[in-house]
Amino acid sequence: VQLQESGGGSVQSGGSLKLSCAASGDTRCMAWFRQVPGKGVEWVSTIYSDGKSADSADSVKGRFTISQDNAKNTLYLQTNSLKPEDTAMYFCVAEVFAGRESVCRATRATMWDFAHWGQGTQVTVSS
Repeated sequence: VQLQESGGGSVQSGGSLKLSCAASGDTRCMAWFRQVPGKGVEWVSTIYSDGKSADSADSVKGRFTISQDNAKNTLYLQTNSLKPEDTAMYFCVAEVFAGRESVCRATRATMWDFAHWGQGTQVTVSS
């Protein structure tokens, strides 16, 4: 499956953006990661196969919301109350097989553990 992110941009601190990730086919579970230049890749949020249960990193809880539209094979990340430290390239990742769903649930899974990932969309937050 191919993934294509969109919706990034430049906003001021306190602003909002809604990121989208269009998948070319059905997925089992999906997640968002982000990468700051010169730093590692950080997990942001995961939505599981039921399409409703989800987990998020403490750094974004209460500000970011992950959701998906199964009919459109699209994953979303609503980002509110953005901070300069949220500036990063945001990537969506996915697993498509039930046997691989454990990757989504692994607490220390990295972006590269997933079978599919997109090219990323840049979010820049100015103070």
